Amino acid sequence: MTRIAVNLRKASMHDIPRVLALINAYAAQGIMLPRTEFELSENIRDFSVAYDDDLLVGCGALHFYTPVAAEVRSLAVLPAVAQHGVGRAVVEALEGEARENDLESIFAFTYVPGFFRKLGFSEVERGELPLKVWKDCLRCPKFQNCDEIAVVKRLRPTRGEGELYRLQTDAPGELIQLPQIVTPNRDK
Repeated sequence: MTRIAVNLRKASMHDIPRVLALINAYAAQGIMLPRTEFELSENIRDFSVAYDDDLLVGCGALHFYTPVAAEVRSLAVLPAVAQHGVGRAVVEALEGEARENDLESIFAFTYVPGFFRKLGFSEVERGELPLKVWKDCLRCPKFQNCDEIAVVKRLRPTRGEGELYRLQTDAPGELIQLPQIVTPNRDK
């Protein structure tokens, strides 16, 4: 594998059309969730981008879920430069950002667990990451038959019990109660 030198930086609003095209090319293949211009605009501060001169060659986002955990998401590399270290560079930058924010762990849902294992991630059961289900999985067309693999990387020792989804409160051992999904009865 020959690594290419890339300019890695935080994304700006000017990057949205290119990031959108890269992500949605993978979404069209059923590999990633599609994103809209609105969603990218709303979350652009989560994204880092990798450029080779003026060509966007990769992107990824670090999306915070709790005070102790974040997801590496929307990781995409231009197929022409796959296996050249772009994805690794993006994930390492996102991990650095997570460490700067004193997070305990980062996680991802992937079809390429081997890539993440090389970066120190371990496979976990999807059920260990329930906040992810509340936020994004419910709108995924594969929700009932999810075939992605959950991976996690511990960045430092965990506080308390160490569940990735645990939200700390002022009372020791107390969890913040998440809302229940209620499906309206369509027969009425």
